[in-house]
Amino acid sequence: CQAAIEHGVTEIAFTDHVDHQPLDEGFGFYRPDDYFEDIQRVREQFGDRLNILRGIEVDYHDDTRPVVERFMHDFGHQYDFVIGSVHYGNSGRIIFPDYFAGTTNDAVFADYFAQIQRAVETGWFDTIGHLDIPKRYMPKTHRDYDPERYKDRLMELFAIFVANKQAFEINTSGIRQRPKASMPGPAIVRWYVEAGGTRITTGTDSHAAQTVGAGLPTTLNMLSLCGITSILSFRNRVGTAI
Repeated sequence: CQAAIEHGVTEIAFTDHVDHQPLDEGFGFYRPDDYFEDIQRVREQFGDRLNILRGIEVDYHDDTRPVVERFMHDFGHQYDFVIGSVHYGNSGRIIFPDYFAGTTNDAVFADYFAQIQRAVETGWFDTIGHLDIPKRYMPKTHRDYDPERYKDRLMELFAIFVANKQAFEINTSGIRQRPKASMPGPAIVRWYVEAGGTRITTGTDSHAAQTVGAGLPTTLNMLSLCGITSILSFRNRVGTAI
């Protein structure tokens, strides 16, 4: 919180991961009650200088859908802001570089986008995180990613996003690390605007104080150039354009 204030950030959401996939290293770690106590503590300490939101990043995959649904039923209403993200591919394997062995980018993205679509259709999430994250983990043998190749599928997805009033996140962490671009980048944002989309959130995915707020000025400028005139801020799961 102190770093956010020093970096000129006026609002921050602590979106800890809750991982329901048993193969994930974070499986079983998240404790909601402890999280809410911590948020209350830092609000008391910094709340006069910083808007501090209760957030969560919930991993979605078909094979964990029942436990995700139960979590959202039990706890979803207690947050200001819920990110839905897909990190896993077939057989519950996380989409890391070794996941690409013996397959193609097309196959990876086909499965990934299918999971994204089903996450959107649940209606459980306020925004969808890092929409093209597989590009971050492509090994050298697969680094020929071009979003144009997936434009038709993305336009299908965006029709569903718009119909469901579903936002997605521009994750700035890719600017400071691989793939040296936001997730997603401007081409995908422009297609979303063409599809009638307007609902965007931003996130720095900061895991350290020094990166709080990193990449936001660049990202806001990119969004403006793509035709996005506002971003969403959430309170009690309701988004307001700012």
